[in-house]
Amino acid sequence: MRNRQSIFAYILLGVFLLGGAAYLLAPYLNKSKVETENSAPAANAPTFVKEGEVTFWKNGQKYKTIDVEIAENENERAKGLMYRPYIPDSVGMLFIFEKSEPQSFWMHNTSIPLDIIYVDENKKIISIAANTKPYSDEGIPSLGNAQYVVEVNAGFSERNNIKTGDAISF
Repeated sequence: MRNRQSIFAYILLGVFLLGGAAYLLAPYLNKSKVETENSAPAANAPTFVKEGEVTFWKNGQKYKTIDVEIAENENERAKGLMYRPYIPDSVGMLFIFEKSEPQSFWMHNTSIPLDIIYVDENKKIISIAANTKPYSDEGIPSLGNAQYVVEVNAGFSERNNIKTGDAISF
């Protein structure tokens, strides 16, 4: 009788351990094909390189400054913040276009949600697309002509009270 109880206890322990392992591994086993294809290995992820600063202005007063990488040519603008698993809240990317016109961004191969801040030729914020959806190929348009765009972590605009009508300098 005691031998049966021991076998039963080992079986229960095995089921418990397998169930726990399945629970812990579930997030990795349930990744969609799209998510897997769009993910870059962390070892290959681009690292942030400070190329300048963007200062946000409110009512003519300096309000907040972040470090930025600058995307000033077509290749850099096309890549943007793709393949980055994380960026600190104190950094972002500044996109510079040759002329002010309607802009549209997407989140293709971008794994982190972003706030996309559209800025006109006078460096005034004209619209903010907050908390964009990672990996989305849907266009995210500016609400007017923009010559500059600043990408930052999702929620940055709300946490720092950045609003349309504010300004930037770089």
